[in-house]
Amino acid sequence: MGENTTAAVKNPPPTTGGRGFFSKLYTGTGAFQIIPRRKQFYVLTGVVVLVCILSMAIRGFSFGIDFEGGSRITFPATPNTSTSEVSEVFEDTVGSEPVSVQTVGSGGSASFLIQAETLSVPQSAEVRQALFDEFQPVGADGAPTIDTIGVSAVSSTWGGEITQKAIFALVVFLVLVGVYIAIRFERDMAFAALLAVLLDLIVTSGIYSLVGFEVSPATVIGLLTILGYSLYDTVVVFDKVEENVEGLFHQRRRTYAEQANLAVNQTLMRSINTSLTTILPILSLMVIAVWMLGVGTLKDLALVLLIGITVGTYSSICTATPLLVTFKEMRGNIKGHNKKVLDRRARAEERAAAAGRNAAAVDADDDGADGDAGGGVDDADKADADGGERPRKTVAGTATKPRPGARPASKRRKRS
Repeated sequence: MGENTTAAVKNPPPTTGGRGFFSKLYTGTGAFQIIPRRKQFYVLTGVVVLVCILSMAIRGFSFGIDFEGGSRITFPATPNTSTSEVSEVFEDTVGSEPVSVQTVGSGGSASFLIQAETLSVPQSAEVRQALFDEFQPVGADGAPTIDTIGVSAVSSTWGGEITQKAIFALVVFLVLVGVYIAIRFERDMAFAALLAVLLDLIVTSGIYSLVGFEVSPATVIGLLTILGYSLYDTVVVFDKVEENVEGLFHQRRRTYAEQANLAVNQTLMRSINTSLTTILPILSLMVIAVWMLGVGTLKDLALVLLIGITVGTYSSICTATPLLVTFKEMRGNIKGHNKKVLDRRARAEERAAAAGRNAAAVDADDDGADGDAGGGVDDADKADADGGERPRKTVAGTATKPRPGARPASKRRKRS
């Protein structure tokens, strides 16, 4: 037993510290300490959420005309005409810049869309005439006509109705999802998932406020869409957590937090793959919407989806499961189990330390014995180096005794 312990101390088992990042990512062996570092993620998330809340309270949002009301002007695009030229004609006529000017559609069906603050009837007539004089848009018969320029008023009530319906749908959605998760999994998982989703909404809305992206009805619809993705990713992780902690109290090898961290690692690659395969089509949608079609609704929807899914991926990994572990560790049964695990490890470490000390003592004794035996060898070697004879080994009591039949020593000296 002593030899085995000594060998174990001198030759420790290989560790996984030298494995590559992607190897650990794909194997999901718990190499990424996400749950043990949850306080750092809490601080990071708290700072981001605080900045977002302050921005929404101080800067507010840049609402589109669907929420604040305004005028919308459309007319067929003419060749070699840019949106900046249209904006200059509008500003010279009205005296103020339009909210936005964009190209809608492509090819022969392309048209200009001008969004501006509410125009009076005389202003609308002046803008129509100025645009017709400058660009000469043609009708279906190919002849220039002012009738192709349309001016319509947009009421703010439509955006308000969309917002009210979206808030109602959001509340119903959260209640139903919370009940489902509580029944399918457990109450703590439902609280953690809903809290993570609320943080997703706050951060996504805060980014819109900070950057100044325009909030349109498509933005509100996109917010509801990202809730489903965020919850889906969180439920996948929770399902793995539930599988890992099954029979937790019948073993004393790992704590609840360690089992949850293992579940996060085992689903980490799946979460990243799901996010990438979702984000790539959204990026394609943005390219098509912004650079090719110039469709404002598609652009708004794609932008909020891109931000929301990125935030949702972070929250499902670094917020939802850490919150679940925090909630769990407030309960007495989890505290008691963690204490048993830690006590067992402490006893094992004490036994290992004692075995190490015993093994070191045995090695020290062996080294001392080897040193004593080596002294004779050193003397023989020294004699060889000096060119003398090796000292003969003598036996006590026999060194001066002549062998049987030998001549006396005095006669041997006289003859020689």
